[in-house]
Amino acid sequence: MSLEEVLKVVFPFLDGVDLAACMVVCKQWRHIAKDDYFWKCVCAKRWPSICKRPNPPTVTYYKLYQTFYKRKHQRTLLPPRLSFDDLEFFIDIWTEDKLIFSEVVPGPVLQRGIKIPPAGICDMLKFHLQGPEYKMILPVDPRFTIPWSQTVSVSVLVGRKDSNKVACIINKSMFDYIDRTASRALAFDYLVFSPYYPFISGIRAWISLLFMEDRSDGVIDVFGIEMDFCDAANSQEEVLWLLDMLDWK
Repeated sequence: MSLEEVLKVVFPFLDGVDLAACMVVCKQWRHIAKDDYFWKCVCAKRWPSICKRPNPPTVTYYKLYQTFYKRKHQRTLLPPRLSFDDLEFFIDIWTEDKLIFSEVVPGPVLQRGIKIPPAGICDMLKFHLQGPEYKMILPVDPRFTIPWSQTVSVSVLVGRKDSNKVACIINKSMFDYIDRTASRALAFDYLVFSPYYPFISGIRAWISLLFMEDRSDGVIDVFGIEMDFCDAANSQEEVLWLLDMLDWK
């Protein structure tokens, strides 16, 4: 049986909390777990009579469960075994075959981010930088520029100071999507996890170049580099747990 077939056999037996937890494992699991059939199974266990109506509800069973279920206990992650003080990130960026950025970035520097957005950036990017969401951003100083016509690629490794081991986050991926309305160029790669976690897959690491556009010269002026794992991690603790599960060498 394929992984998808196995999940479709198991998911109907889960309760709502566990099924919701499966949705944050990876994109593939989330796509499968959002099938309303599984949420109908959950609702049938909790409110059997609601599934006996001749006409289906006007909202999905997933929304129905979200509306009426009251969580009794808040589940929290155990403290991660890593901290950003234990980590350093190796970031290399090329335009075609020319290396234009190469830095060893201590973990706490990514944590500090950009406190004051530079003048002249677009409103959408300013709102993103000032928003409450968890972010990992490296201010670029001095800045560098990239012509629109050139191909740009990036590699990111992460090292552990406690064991001198290294794991790959992004392996020479191309910035093949540029969102000019938000002034961001994006690249991604799929994370490689330790064999101790065989059921975790399909989680991407994203890296973005934050820039201001100089239309007269046909270049982008890069002032920041952002990294995130939004497929599965949206807090410092979740990011550290994710990094801890990588295939360290």
